[in-house]
Formats: sequence, structure tokens, C-alpha cells
Amino acid sequence: MELTIDVAVLLAVIIVVRLRRRTQARSRNDEKLTVAIVLVFGILIAPTAFGHGVVDVVGQLAQGVTESGSP
Repeated sequence: MELTIDVAVLLAVIIVVRLRRRTQARSRNDEKLTVAIVLVFGILIAPTAFGHGVVDVVGQLAQGVTESGSP
């Protein structure tokens, strides 16, 4: 039996664990590392179907907000 772990799933778990820590316990370098991990995670999921779905949903939300603000 071979165990395989998707890198994007592993990064998602790491992000959740890191963000659950108290803000006061984080150093500036710790926050920079979290940002770098999130950027890599975004790059990994962008070409997937899930990534395209997220882009579509965010685009529709932005369009709705823009249209609701217009007279």
C-alpha cells in the first residue's frame, strides 16, 4: 500500500495550523513565512478546477458589488 499526499492539501493543513496561533505569539518572520506558504498554495491550486471555481465565484461577487454601487 502506497501513501500519497497532495502538496496542496498538505499546505492547506499547514496554513490552518499556523493561522490558529494567537497573533501576539507570531514574530514578523513567522508572518512572512505564512504569507509565502499561502502564495505557494495559491500557485498550486490556481490551474486546478477548484482554483478556476474560486476565481469564478470571486469574479461574480466583485461584479455584483460593482453593479450594486452604480446608480
